[in-house]
Amino acid sequence: MKYLLTIIGPTAIGKTALSIQLAQHFDCDIISCDSRQFFKEMTIGTAAPSSEELAAAKHHFIHNKSIFDNYTVGDFEKEAIANLEKLFETNDFAVMVGGSGLYVDAILKGFDDFPEIDIEVREAIQAQYTAFGIEYLRQQLQELDPFYFEFISKENPQTLQNPQRLMRFVEVCIGTEKPYSSFLHQKKNQRSFTPIIIGLEAERQIMYNRINHRVDLMMAAGLLAEAEKLHPYAALNALQTVGYRELFDYFDGKTTLDFAIAEIKKNTRRFSKRQLTWFKRTENTQWFDYKTDVSEIISFIQSQF
Repeated sequence: MKYLLTIIGPTAIGKTALSIQLAQHFDCDIISCDSRQFFKEMTIGTAAPSSEELAAAKHHFIHNKSIFDNYTVGDFEKEAIANLEKLFETNDFAVMVGGSGLYVDAILKGFDDFPEIDIEVREAIQAQYTAFGIEYLRQQLQELDPFYFEFISKENPQTLQNPQRLMRFVEVCIGTEKPYSSFLHQKKNQRSFTPIIIGLEAERQIMYNRINHRVDLMMAAGLLAEAEKLHPYAALNALQTVGYRELFDYFDGKTTLDFAIAEIKKNTRRFSKRQLTWFKRTENTQWFDYKTDVSEIISFIQSQF
């Protein structure tokens, strides 16, 4: 039996430290599924593992892509599953850690099977978005798949602010002449491993205090300079990320630096709340307080064999 020890939870809760402790105990590698830690140009603002942490256990999918690469969650699923299959040839365990719920689901459950879309359709939609903005995409989705538009409006409204996701929905509708929602809830991929899912949580105020402190540490570590280097590429999808967007507004003269830092803290707190809402829906998760001794978590894991 092969086991994927999966650690989930909101940002700044201590997932990285626990992942290293588990990797060391079970003598195995770590798969990162944080969708922004993939990018080598984004280090401080994504709270990527330090050089010491990377040396403490072998990590995969940390700084393996560039912000200029077109890298999707589907690409990650294929690469990570292939990586895990190779790791499981010589080890019964692997650790997976990250705060990107969609990417965690991609590995644990797989995605619905969508057909390939003609590149000309994709380019035409991108051109329309460039010309008419995100409202064009919303109108197209509402017309082509009113069921799914209503669903995400109620259940996941922030998706309506994400042009990349909206372009994907619309291109599937146009490219297949079927609603995007008609491809959902198909049979998921079978996995060759058994997940053991560990969730870390804390009282809300504790979590918020940890986030505020982390942002202060990021600023002290040079986040402002890192963001300034990336500012010329602010339109890239990879950089539509809390911690960078707010500083880009500062560089553009829209806010003061103090206001930008306060916004990073506020938006990160909001993000952590959304993360926890997503992860609380993950079935078969054993939740632990963030201060729980690792020995207790290891005992729980061993009880699942």
